[in-house]
Amino acid sequence: MTVYAFSSFTYSYLDRARILARSLRRQHADWHLCAVITDMPPEGTLQTDLLNDFDSVLTVEDLLREEMGDRLHSWLFCHNIVEACTAIKGRAMAYLLDRPDAEKVLFFDPDIAVFDNLSLLTDALDTAEILLTPHQLDPEPRENAVAIGDNEIASLKWGAYNLGFVGVRNAPDGEGRRFAKWWGDRLLDWCQDNLPKGLFTDQKWCDLVPSFFDDVHVLRDPGCNVASWNLSQRRLAFSDAGEITINGAPLRFFHFTKLGPVGDQMTRRYAHDNPEVLEVWAWYKRAVAEARPVGVPDRYWHYGSFSNGRNIPDSIRHLYRDRADLRAAFRDPFDVHDGFFNWLVAEGLLPADVRQPASDPSNEVRP
Repeated sequence: MTVYAFSSFTYSYLDRARILARSLRRQHADWHLCAVITDMPPEGTLQTDLLNDFDSVLTVEDLLREEMGDRLHSWLFCHNIVEACTAIKGRAMAYLLDRPDAEKVLFFDPDIAVFDNLSLLTDALDTAEILLTPHQLDPEPRENAVAIGDNEIASLKWGAYNLGFVGVRNAPDGEGRRFAKWWGDRLLDWCQDNLPKGLFTDQKWCDLVPSFFDDVHVLRDPGCNVASWNLSQRRLAFSDAGEITINGAPLRFFHFTKLGPVGDQMTRRYAHDNPEVLEVWAWYKRAVAEARPVGVPDRYWHYGSFSNGRNIPDSIRHLYRDRADLRAAFRDPFDVHDGFFNWLVAEGLLPADVRQPASDPSNEVRP
């Protein structure tokens, strides 16, 4: 039986995903690593060359074409880059659980790096069927209002569990499979960054998991899913043997969320007296730069623009998502020959000659 580990990303995040795959491979050479891609390779590049750090590849077409048919492009248009990559996580998990040799399936965000053996994850799934990691393990002191706001109140807003990791055990008619089916259904219909509706992509949905499912284990190991939102309560150190520890326990995996100004700001706020954290971040930035793929333009995403090259603002995606009449009238909104682009220009909703800046998922507030 096999442990499957997968990540969902686009080619613009391939540098990070390569670090994840290589660090996982060093610790668990026997695991099957799967890349889930919501993208098309840039012109002049080959998918097999770009994704050779992974054992297998699943595309959004593999996962949804049979289910959605000619509505797939319409569905994709309703999502920005983060929403789209997140929305197929549940379907990918269910797909891998259908593999006859799949014993356990683990998801990792592409901006995670593994530093130590992860057998505690698979061991936990020997008795549990669903494995989650919370954003925080310890409450903030009452007098630290800033940390309460950044961390505890933020978790109330964005979700209690960080879905940069989730694991399930494969049992016939078990809770892991039931979770994957439910999660996949909700994400296909409601994977939105829409806080007024109480939605933040996949995370808020999983606040319901302990209520809906049995055999759920919340992993409280301080070395798992270490990130800017829990550094106030987790201290990183280097042992005399060169090992990295968190609160004295091994650092299992670090979530390098928001590589860029937002991530740097939050990290500095809580690592100002723990410079070892900054050393680990410096290593990661160098590793990502070295892993950058040749031939992939900066911020590239095939589904980020109309067929004429114009970038698609989130406001236009929201308009299309919220109006059934537009989805019925324009079945392939990416294709300028389908009419949606010209309708937007005629309605004054999209200037005909002004390019919109591409979105940068690295500067979103939360993972």
